[in-house]
Amino acid sequence: MKKKILIIGGGLSGIYLGYLLKKEGFSIKLLEANDRIGGRIYTKNSHTTNVELGATWLWRYNPALLKVCNDLNISLFEQNMDGDALFEALKSSTPQHFQVPKNQEISYRIVGGTFEILNKLKATFTEDQIELNQKVLKIDEEETTLKVTTKTSTFIVDFVISTIPPQVLVNTVHFSWDLDSDFKQIANNTHTWMKDSIKFALVYKTPFWKEKGLSGTGFSNVGPFTEMYDHSDFENTHFALMGFLNGGLANETKEYREEKIQEQLFKFFGEDGKKYLSYEEKVWNEDQLVNFKDDSFITPHFNNGHVIYQQEFLNGKLIIAGSETSPKYGGYMEGAIYRGNQVLEQLKSSFQ
Repeated sequence: MKKKILIIGGGLSGIYLGYLLKKEGFSIKLLEANDRIGGRIYTKNSHTTNVELGATWLWRYNPALLKVCNDLNISLFEQNMDGDALFEALKSSTPQHFQVPKNQEISYRIVGGTFEILNKLKATFTEDQIELNQKVLKIDEEETTLKVTTKTSTFIVDFVISTIPPQVLVNTVHFSWDLDSDFKQIANNTHTWMKDSIKFALVYKTPFWKEKGLSGTGFSNVGPFTEMYDHSDFENTHFALMGFLNGGLANETKEYREEKIQEQLFKFFGEDGKKYLSYEEKVWNEDQLVNFKDDSFITPHFNNGHVIYQQEFLNGKLIIAGSETSPKYGGYMEGAIYRGNQVLEQLKSSFQ
């Protein structure tokens, strides 16, 4: 247990792995390239209201994640779907009212915001165990250890666990040895969840949609937003709508996207829709820590959980983890937890 383990990436995968390994007595250090932890969990406070611009929901079929929430005393609440939903089929047509079927799988949100998971996990770390603004540039293999180099620091460790998206790893970190060609090819063709998404949120003074008998749920074939949901908090004291924009708007300006959303909000809700207090968005393909830009299209979840990620590299000194490597629910929060549990068992067995 005196072995030193360095974790690359401070998203849910990395923070949860650090939490597990610390409980088992391992010596850990976690490096995060960003100035915040969370990765694709991004709870932003806007006009005193928490809005999710990253991972948002979990479901009954997420047992590993539900167990973590239970262990950390994190409360959940149902996504509000009460009232009529709206569907826009054509630009020339008025959005139609419909009822979401009652037998739909219930989506749950986290009281206080998704980031609450990270807050609870991070509370178990000491101040020196997480370092922000530490982008890993190079990994060298030495006789019995690995040397990890960032712009400002060098770390000598026994094991490295990467939790960043595999495609980002093989294209942004230099290795002193030749990567296995099969691994490199698979990594370059592994889809990174969220990288194609544009999320937006609108904060309002009142939940005017509820007063109109609406759930806040909306779908559109013509955009700019393709789907939208009530995003008010558990206490019903802060009110918002949140959803996804058409990915084709990624190359437009924020001002252009907001202008088009205003037009669509008017069509859905009248003047009330345009009276928001703040507009927030996150274009995930602009985030270089999530998306390695190239010209190829990768089908969502393609190669997530590929068997090659379960292999040992450098005689077990390098482990490729993270949600995309999970054989179950790859890309999702559940996948991050499932894969973290796998890696813990892998490390424990190697010391038996």
